[in-house]
Amino acid sequence: MKRTLVTGAVGLGLIVGMAGGAAAADAVTLQLKWVTQAQFAGYYVALERGYFEEENLDVTINPGGPDIAPPQLIAGGGADVIVEWMPAALAARERGVPLVNIAQPFKRSGMMLTCREDTGIASPEDFAGRTLGVWFAGNEYPFLAWMASLGLSTDGGPEGVTVLRQGFNVDPLIQGQADCISTMIYNEYWQVIDAGFTPDQLVVFPYEDQGVSTLEDGLWVDENRLEDPEFVDKMARFVRASMRGWDWARENPEEAAMIVLEFDATGAQTEEHQIRMMGEIAKLLDTGSGRLDPADFDRTVETLLASGGDSPVITAAPTNAWTHAVVDAAGL
Repeated sequence: MKRTLVTGAVGLGLIVGMAGGAAAADAVTLQLKWVTQAQFAGYYVALERGYFEEENLDVTINPGGPDIAPPQLIAGGGADVIVEWMPAALAARERGVPLVNIAQPFKRSGMMLTCREDTGIASPEDFAGRTLGVWFAGNEYPFLAWMASLGLSTDGGPEGVTVLRQGFNVDPLIQGQADCISTMIYNEYWQVIDAGFTPDQLVVFPYEDQGVSTLEDGLWVDENRLEDPEFVDKMARFVRASMRGWDWARENPEEAAMIVLEFDATGAQTEEHQIRMMGEIAKLLDTGSGRLDPADFDRTVETLLASGGDSPVITAAPTNAWTHAVVDAAGL
């Protein structure tokens, strides 16, 4: 039976309220970057296993989707904290949405370029003259930085690459419209496998290995709210419970995937895919503190600045775009 996604501490709040008039749990709305899947297992685990309740939090988790932009939602007051990739968050900050990273559960990028082996592509030196599928809406900037580092134009021709604006599917590779496409190691890569390809029929180029990876799936809040000590305390409790959820999910990937499935109101996800996804997600996670490494932040910024072009994602290195105040308050 599918679970109805309700707040995390309602039951506890009613019980303690009836017992002695204790203060109601603090409400927190989390906006995800994408749909309900194991990419966000830590938060669903924290909700299901009562970690948010233990921190006296009443948490609502809102799934994302192709038409949902978390920075816009938080700017409009629709969320207290969002899950967002750093390129999109920093771009929003430069445009005036004062986002600040308060925790970084993901240490490594899961983005890859996946190519058909029968195209003859064996290394980045073989990209010239090829058609490459690329996600846009901010996800293209690591790719552009990579091509710039290789000295390849993205305007097509024999000395450059032709960029195909890729939807969030793997059809261009399956149908032969592109030689390579964008994939995540925990999601689209396996969609290609499920479509009938074997791993030895594919050549993959993880962005981490190419030196152009950017941070993904950080927790971001409105900078102005960090001036309120009560909000900082609430976020500290939220991050502490969330990291407990991620630790448990990493240690219990199959059980974590089943928890995610209970909260999938669409019924679109499958047990096999979510278990496989959780196994790959576990390889990308921080060791447990969620503390952003400043060197990782600097690397991401350098990659974004190197993307160049007529409309780079950011035009200058941001200042005060992250803080350790919340993880410090959480004792992580």
